[in-house]
Parts: sequence; C-alpha cells; structure tokens
Amino acid sequence: MRRILFITGKLAEPSLRRMVDELGPQVGFEPVIATMPITVAALLTTNWVARHLTLPENIERIILPGFCRGELDELTRHFPVPVERGPKELRDLPEYFGKRSGPPPGYGNFNIEILAEINHAPRMHREDLIRQAEKYRRDGADRIDLGCDPAQTWNAVGETVRDLVSRGFRVSIDSFNAVEVEAALDAGADLVLSVNRGNLDAAARWHQRFPHVEVVAIPDSPSEPETLDFTIQALQAIGMRFRIDPILEPISFGFAASLGRYLDFRRRYPELPMMMGVGNLTELTDVDSAGINVLLAGFCQEQQIHSILATEVIHWAQSAVKEFDLARKLVHYAVTNRVLPKRLEPNLVMLRDPKRHELGEEALRDLASRVTDRNYRIIAERGELHLFNGMMHLRGTDPFELFEQLLERDAKMTPGHAFYLGYELSKAVTALTLGKNYTQDQALRWGFLTIPERSHRSRATSDA
Repeated sequence: MRRILFITGKLAEPSLRRMVDELGPQVGFEPVIATMPITVAALLTTNWVARHLTLPENIERIILPGFCRGELDELTRHFPVPVERGPKELRDLPEYFGKRSGPPPGYGNFNIEILAEINHAPRMHREDLIRQAEKYRRDGADRIDLGCDPAQTWNAVGETVRDLVSRGFRVSIDSFNAVEVEAALDAGADLVLSVNRGNLDAAARWHQRFPHVEVVAIPDSPSEPETLDFTIQALQAIGMRFRIDPILEPISFGFAASLGRYLDFRRRYPELPMMMGVGNLTELTDVDSAGINVLLAGFCQEQQIHSILATEVIHWAQSAVKEFDLARKLVHYAVTNRVLPKRLEPNLVMLRDPKRHELGEEALRDLASRVTDRNYRIIAERGELHLFNGMMHLRGTDPFELFEQLLERDAKMTPGHAFYLGYELSKAVTALTLGKNYTQDQALRWGFLTIPERSHRSRATSDA
C-alpha cells in the first residue's frame, strides 16, 4: 500500500490523524504524519519545511497544508517524491482524494430555456439595459426578454433589439403593441410574448412577414382556459410556431388551480412546447426566491415545460436567473436519472450550510490546551463562542461580554487587533444564528453568492 506523508503543525495534528486514519483504508493509502515544530500549520512555508523535515522511508507522496506558502520546488529539490498542497480545509480532504460529495460526473445538462425579462425596458438608458442583459447572460439566461410599457409606444425598440442581436443575444419582445412588435421583429427578435384572441390578426401578419418567428400563446384571462384552446387552434391553422403558457397565478389568487391547468394542457397537448412565467410566485411571495425556483424547476422538468420567464425586480429575487440556471441542472439530473435532488447542488444551499462540522467538547478542550502562543483562535459551535490563546480560554454566547473579559486580561490589545477580533466574532455569531460553519479568517459560505475573503494573515504578510 502506498505511503503518503501529511505535513501539519501541533494544533491540527490530532484532527488530521483522525481524518487520515479513517480515510486511508477507504482510498487505499497508508497515512504517515510529520508534525512540524510549529503550532499553527497555516504559518508554514515550503522553505521552512525543507529545513526541518526528515523524510520517513518509502514515502511516495508529500501533502502540505493548503495554506502553506512558498514554491513547491523548495521541497522537490530536497526530496525525490511528488509534493503538493492539499485543501485549505481539513474537512475537504475526502473530496481531495476523490470521494465526491458534490455533483457527479456528467452533471450539468439541462433542457429548460431561461428568458430573463428586463422590465420597463423603454425607461432605461441603453447602456444600463445592455449592462443588465450582459449580467443575465453571465447568470445563465438564454434569451433577453424586453418588457414594454403598455401606456406608450417605444420608438427606440428596433435600435435596442438590433444592438442586442449584434452582441450575440437572442431577443424576445414582451408587448401587445403591434407597432413595437413589428419593429422588434424587423430588428431581429424571434419570439413574441404574447398572443391571445385579441391580437391573432396581428400574429397572422407577423407570420407572413417573418415565417421563422415564434409566439407565446396565452388565455385571454387565466380564468378562461378555453380561450387558450381557441388560440392554439387558430395558430395551428396558419402554421405559426408557438409555445403555450396557461399562466401561473400568485398564491391566494388561484395558484393551485393554475398548476392544475398546466397539468391539464400537458395531458391534452402532449406534443406542444410549453412555457411558464415564474415571476408571479418569486416576485409576489415574501420569501427568498431560490427555493421557489427549485420547486418550479422540478415541476417544469417533470411536465416537459421547456422554457420559463424569470424576472429580478423585487429585492429578494435579485439573483433569480442564476438560481434557476442552477435549479434546471439539478432537476434535469434528478428526473433523468430518477434520483432525489439531494446532495447534488451545494451552491443552492445558501442560508445554512449543506453539512455542519463540529469538533465536539472533548476535541475542543484538547485543541485549546495545546495552544501556547498569543495568537487568538475563535471557534463557534453548539451555540457557543470560544476565544482562546496560550493564556486564556473564554467562552460564552455574548460577544460583547467576551470582549470585556478579553480587555481585562490582555493589556497589550491594539486597536487593529481589537477590530480584527470584533469582525471575526461578528461572523461567528452569524454562523451560530443560522447554523452555519465558521472558520476563522475565511468567508462564511453563502452558496453561489459567497464572496471569497482575503484572510487577516495574508493581509499582514503582504503589508509587512
């Protein structure tokens, strides 16, 4: 069995040993640990390790802590075996050795198109509109939908569509104003939202001029689904391309019944393309939009509704397009492979973390007892904050009380260090409040919204 050498410091050695003793037999290696004469492994450099390491016999591979700084060839010049940096987080070691906890191979396909609507497009400056379209494209949108104002005709719609098309966007026009629609189609738009009995004559005219154009057929009113049947038959008679949208309604205004209409139309028209506008739920419900998007994506995937219209108007839906982009990949894999949509897409778990990691009371006491230097460590777990170094171990639930105790016992506290500890304690309290994992000097995890954080240690090093 291959022997792998793990480099660590005194503080992390017990936790690392527990991890690799369990992982080694599963993956197929014999773990060997070299505990360097330093407390915190993150302070290691490759040059320092090269000067202090004695290589055991028959080692095939050396793995350094992820935070170890310096060039790897500092070590390869001294030791004739491959050297690499492991993960920065010890808990990520299983995945580092191929024991996947995230999406499986082949994950990421989808067959639901996202139309991202730019609301009140005529009111926007062109530069702002293009910027919004670019943001939607980065977030996964397949088509930009230009939402028009019903009260007036948008004279610049053609120029705007032409500008978007020249930048590689597919564009739909969301208007019942025939003048606006025809100007948009002339400029390169290829989908019209929407058509019902009120503008069927205009749709027939568009079909004559633009045979490739597709429309979205809707009922005259959500409460009159039979009018959608009429529009479907009329569009079929003229040979126009279309997809149908029975209209999703908000909660308390017919939400459950509207889902039933999608089921009914899919049963009666199994071959027709369908669309759903999800904004009536994401925009009109007091809840973060990610969960709603996943739920509706699952409904769409099962019912073969292969396009959705998303909006980001209300503040709690400001990332709705990206949410649905992740959701459509999740539900496609789940439905295609007949598996639960669970432990496949960690980026959609944002408020809390997919899994909690805790040391436990015994391991935490052992860790605190091993610290001998003045550097403060912060641990947040099981409802408590722990602040300790070689001189003290403070614990409690109120960061203000902990800080008062700290100031009483540490006469050398500087303003800069006080700010740093306050910042970290604030993050720790947030983690405890939401049931998240807290790791000192690292950003809290917020799924795909996580912003990487530059650690206090790296700032101090670069400023020195």
